[in-house]
Amino acid sequence: MNTASAGKYRPVSAAVIAALQQIVGEAQVLYQDQDQLVEFSHDEIPGTHYRTMPEAVVFPATAGEVAAVVTLANQERIPLTPRGAGSGLSGGAVPVYGGIVVSTRRLNRILEIDPGNMMITVEPGVIANDVNERLQPYGLFYAGYPMSMETCYIGGNVAENAGGGKAVKYGVTARYVLGLEVVLPNGTVVELGGKLIKDVTGYNLVQLMVGSEGTLGIVTKVILKLLPRPKYQADLLCLFRSSEEAVAAVPKILTESGVLPASLEFMDRSGFLEACRYLNESLPCQDCGAMLLISVDGFEQEQVEKDYDTIGTYCQNAGASEIYVADNRADSERLWKIRRSIPEAFSLASKLQSGEDVVVPPAMIPLVAETFRQIAVKYGVSMPCYGHAGDGNLHARITPPADWSEEKWLRILPDILRELYAVVKSAGGRISGEHGIGHKRKDYMQCVLSPEYLELLRTVKKAFDPNNIMNPGKIFDC
Repeated sequence: MNTASAGKYRPVSAAVIAALQQIVGEAQVLYQDQDQLVEFSHDEIPGTHYRTMPEAVVFPATAGEVAAVVTLANQERIPLTPRGAGSGLSGGAVPVYGGIVVSTRRLNRILEIDPGNMMITVEPGVIANDVNERLQPYGLFYAGYPMSMETCYIGGNVAENAGGGKAVKYGVTARYVLGLEVVLPNGTVVELGGKLIKDVTGYNLVQLMVGSEGTLGIVTKVILKLLPRPKYQADLLCLFRSSEEAVAAVPKILTESGVLPASLEFMDRSGFLEACRYLNESLPCQDCGAMLLISVDGFEQEQVEKDYDTIGTYCQNAGASEIYVADNRADSERLWKIRRSIPEAFSLASKLQSGEDVVVPPAMIPLVAETFRQIAVKYGVSMPCYGHAGDGNLHARITPPADWSEEKWLRILPDILRELYAVVKSAGGRISGEHGIGHKRKDYMQCVLSPEYLELLRTVKKAFDPNNIMNPGKIFDC
């Protein structure tokens, strides 16, 4: 627990537990059982450094139950941490001040599919992949889902404004959130937005909530915009001799080819091979230093074929040594499974590592990637990179040599991060593109944002949550 500010909060007493049990039922409250509580002490950040145990976990099933829990916590000055699937990578769902974790696991219903308006209404505990499974018969799809679509919850996607592999063409979560039901930190339930494509009736509070990392309220219902599902898709795996060649090809593809790919992913050799080992997969890449995984989609097969031919030609001219085409679902899934598995493969490879999520203007990706390589050499660490090159979102896994102690790693890592973030700022970027700030990156916000900007964020937080009970210790300190 972060003890510096813990004194302003009250502990979860036996009386509070009894009140919680009255609200959600005795079986839906975890308390004192450390073996069960430990699941809620962490997200998917490797290692144990960012873990904190909650005092209690509750599993409400309705917005009314969430509101009653929040009202109680606000009255008692007990910190609350909203939690989805726990698949985040910023510590956003970690209860840094203990208190109560509010799990949305039981808020998992698809409430309405509205094909006439091309919208769907869901509760926050619905798994992202389940949305598109249910939409298949309607010829529609939800385009805002992230790479972890098989495990993550829609509520978590909203809280982090999650992106993903298709953001270069379709954008991120915020583009598709039209309406929200939110429980505010005082327990009030409010409806924001609705089934409206346009709405300038007052401040855009829907978009303020999207990406607020659960610090302004708990989402209990989401209205999502849908799109017609493309009938055809093809994927290109383009092998390059070096990372420099691969990332240098990205701006040319985007600005000169005349084709907007659905996805444009970058993987260096080490990330690709780590995922292949993890999956017991094998693909011919012996002479490859890096690769681009590029998807094109559309409603006419001829056009899709023309588009991937065009992009393939650009990649060849940019130095691609081999290009493999996956034009059926099985082959495409084989390639994408490797890309999706890179983070998990790295997490298992070492307990000492830092996963970074920087975002810069897409044309700056080549310069930033090269500078990251130089910083890795300077500090004697490895820094394999991968990510959504088409929208400027680069993931780096900083890993120390095997003989470094944890103490040495934690002493040197902040210096590495400050140098990385200085590069990102100079390139016009930010320190997180989709994973969020949470408490992992909180202390580095000042590296890229002015004091005036940070104070404006605090002002917004205080207006919504004057007692600072809602996910405190995230994004910035109040």
